[in-house]
Amino acid sequence: MHLVLFDIDGTLVESYDFDTECFQAAIKDVLGISIGPDWSRYHHVTDSGILSEVVEELGLHSDSERIAKEVKEQFVSRVADYVSCHEVSPIPGAYKFLSQLVSRQNVSVAFATGGWAESARMKLNAAGINFSAIPLASSSDHYSRIEIMRLAERLAGNGRYDSRTYFGDGPWDQKASETLGYNFVSVGNRISSPQSIRDYTEADVALRYIGL
Repeated sequence: MHLVLFDIDGTLVESYDFDTECFQAAIKDVLGISIGPDWSRYHHVTDSGILSEVVEELGLHSDSERIAKEVKEQFVSRVADYVSCHEVSPIPGAYKFLSQLVSRQNVSVAFATGGWAESARMKLNAAGINFSAIPLASSSDHYSRIEIMRLAERLAGNGRYDSRTYFGDGPWDQKASETLGYNFVSVGNRISSPQSIRDYTEADVALRYIGL
């Protein structure tokens, strides 16, 4: 049995740029400050992880629960507004590739995203990647990407795997995969890695990386 996990933004959906903009805007809406798009300066590159660090830096920890609730509401609202009036594209070949994996008896699939669950499902649906049966672990579950991936593995439902592979597009995806001993495949050209695909039209290459 092979476990295959997927990040979402930039990995399955062409949403990295507008997602970043919506997140920055939501922070500004609630906290009145601008944060740059360089996520690599944060220890936990997830929605809740970045927000938690921003709150700590501002010395607002005592009000963190209210702030988190308001930022999340603003962010989800902004993503909803965006997808309602813009076309959201899947990474080429993503739907077909997921369909292939889901149909196989020897593969368990799950989503493991640093985004919040509500916005993650919204973006998947907007891009036509409608797999409601695929479990999703997200920043709504934990601030740590490593813990999100561990949860996704448990949600996938099989305790023993011949291989565990994570498809991602950021250096934080690669780092988390290395920490967990996952086989990492980079998607697109944002980072370089020994195993990479341009998109899922290179399905044969992707399957070979998984070990299929």
